Amino acid sequence: MHWIDPDSLPEVAGTLERFVLNPHGEVDGFVMTDKQAAILVHTPPHMDGELTRHFAPGDKVRVRGVRPRGAKLLAAVAVTTAGGRQIVDEGPNHDRKHPKVKHEPMSVQDRVELSLFGPKGELRGALLSDGTVLRIGPKEAEHFAALLAPGARIAARGDGLKTKHGRVIHAMEIGSDPDKLKPVKKPKDKKPKRGHDEDAHAA
Repeated sequence: MHWIDPDSLPEVAGTLERFVLNPHGEVDGFVMTDKQAAILVHTPPHMDGELTRHFAPGDKVRVRGVRPRGAKLLAAVAVTTAGGRQIVDEGPNHDRKHPKVKHEPMSVQDRVELSLFGPKGELRGALLSDGTVLRIGPKEAEHFAALLAPGARIAARGDGLKTKHGRVIHAMEIGSDPDKLKPVKKPKDKKPKRGHDEDAHAA
């Protein structure tokens, strides 16, 4: 169960526009519109089944959540349907595993509609104009922040999959266009390695 009482949080109402996917094809959030403005809502993947069972694009939705610093995001603690059914983040089942899905090579070239963030406000990708969800690790995303900003033109290649809720690509290469793709590299370990000079000095 979430340590925050949802009833203690302010409520934001809007219309569910589309679901957002993680690299495993699970729903881990959605975009809702509130007075013509788009709001990114993060939900944990273990709420996937409940959310997709009781919500569909076009439905009215009410969200109680917290806003992390430095990110346009609402991290949901509870989501309520128009009929009053409340879905609360009760915490994950620790035996739960990601679904087994088959990824395939995919590419995309489009404009960024929204930057995507994790629950603590860490940059994790982008939602593109054609509805594609582009995902990248938070440490790697820092190096591509300009390309993941709303309005930016972006091209990417990676491992992707299609679900009934849309397409998601885990980016392996990113650039401003297909001819300028750069590999997405994991940050190197910055811990100093013990060398011969250090061994000699220690002796």
